[in-house]
Amino acid sequence: MSSFKDLITGPLVLVGAGKMGGAILTGWLASGLDPANVRIQDPGPPPEIQELLDTHGIQWTPSLTREMLPASPSVILAAVKPQVMDAVFPPLAKLVGPDTLTLSIAAGRTIASFEAHLTDRAAVVRTIPNTPAAIGRGITVCAPNAHVTEQQRALCNALLASIGEVGWVEDEALIDVATAVSGSGPAYVFLLAECLAQAGVEAGLTQELAARLANATVSGSGELLHRSSLSPATLRKNVTSPNGTTHAALQVLMADDGLKSLMTRAVAAATKRSRELAG
Repeated sequence: MSSFKDLITGPLVLVGAGKMGGAILTGWLASGLDPANVRIQDPGPPPEIQELLDTHGIQWTPSLTREMLPASPSVILAAVKPQVMDAVFPPLAKLVGPDTLTLSIAAGRTIASFEAHLTDRAAVVRTIPNTPAAIGRGITVCAPNAHVTEQQRALCNALLASIGEVGWVEDEALIDVATAVSGSGPAYVFLLAECLAQAGVEAGLTQELAARLANATVSGSGELLHRSSLSPATLRKNVTSPNGTTHAALQVLMADDGLKSLMTRAVAAATKRSRELAG
C-alpha cells in the first residue's frame, strides 16, 4: 500500500498481539504492509495470532531491544492492557527516536502518562478503537499531543484506516466521550439484540427463532445504515407508518423515560468511568 511505503522510515513495533493488536496487525498486512517492517513484542501470542505470524514469517519476542531493530521505529503501537502499561512501556521508551510516533490504544491511559517516559518533543497519539476492527469495520478516535507532525498524523490515519474509519479530536478529554460512544458502543448494540430476542420469547416465539430474528434485524439494519446516505432519523421514519405497528412500539421507546434517556445516562456513566480510570 503506497501510503505505508511513503510514510514509513523505520520498523513498526507492535507491543501486544492480543485481540485488538492482532486485529490491527491483520489490517496492516491486508493493506499491503511488508511483514519485514513489523516487530512484535508479546509474552506469547494466542494461537490464532501465532498462525498469522507464522503465515507471514513474522517473529515475536517477549522483550525488544535497540539491537534487534534495523533503525529507530516509525511507530511504537502500545496495545497491551492498561494495567500492565506502566511495567511494559518504560523499557520501550528507550527505543524511541526523534521521529518515532508513540501510538496507544490502551483505554484510560493519558498522553501525559506516556510523555513522562519520553523526551520533551516526543510525538504521542492516544486512540480508542472498537471491536468491529476485527472485521475491518471499526472506528478509531485519535487525540494527538502538540508534537505530532502532519506526516505522523497521515501515518496514523493510514495505519488505522486498515481496520475501519478514523476520526480526530484535538481535546484529549473528548477521548473519554468517544470511549463511551464508540469504544463501549458495540456492547450496547449487542444488548439491544439480546433484549429484542428476549422480548420475542416472552411474546411467544421460540428462543431459536427469536434470536435469529433479532440478530438478523440488528446486523441487517446496521449494514443498511452503513450503506445508505440517509440519516438514522430518516431511515427510522421510512420504516414507520402512521399509527402502524412500528409507530406503536416507538411511542414506548421514544417516551421521556425511553431509549434516548437511557442512552444519555449510559454514555454519561461510561464517560465518567473513563475519566476515573484515567486518573
